[in-house]
Amino acid sequence: MKTLLNAFLISCALVAPAVHAAEAPAAKTEALSPHGGAMGMKPDLTPVNVAKATGPNARTVAEVVSGARALKDKAVEVHGKVVKFNPEIMGKNWVHLRDGSGKADDGTNDILVTTMASAKVGDVVTVTGTVRTDKDFGSGYAYKVLIEEASLK
Repeated sequence: MKTLLNAFLISCALVAPAVHAAEAPAAKTEALSPHGGAMGMKPDLTPVNVAKATGPNARTVAEVVSGARALKDKAVEVHGKVVKFNPEIMGKNWVHLRDGSGKADDGTNDILVTTMASAKVGDVVTVTGTVRTDKDFGSGYAYKVLIEEASLK
């Protein structure tokens, strides 16, 4: 039995390539969205500076996140850059939007949007949807604030 185990361990060592410290992936030092990096999709973390939408329901990302209680179940319009797009999860497309407002360390710089529309990372869009708070989709997908049932222009 011991010989069989040793043979297995040796064969695993021959098959699995060694990773040296210099080749190991660098540790992430930038703050990611509080919504994580599901499905291996890499968020666009480059600086964003997008003008605020216009109109009576226009808000910045930071205004929606910070004012979630007052905006609960109300329509908002947000102009921002798509920094992450996850298609067809639970029958919806999941878009992370940033406009340059807010701060990464308190999570006010990123808003999650659910929509049936499609977008690409890097697109600048205007989102119109309804603010929802304390939404728990199950399976670890819980959000303090998001914009649901949104249209994208």
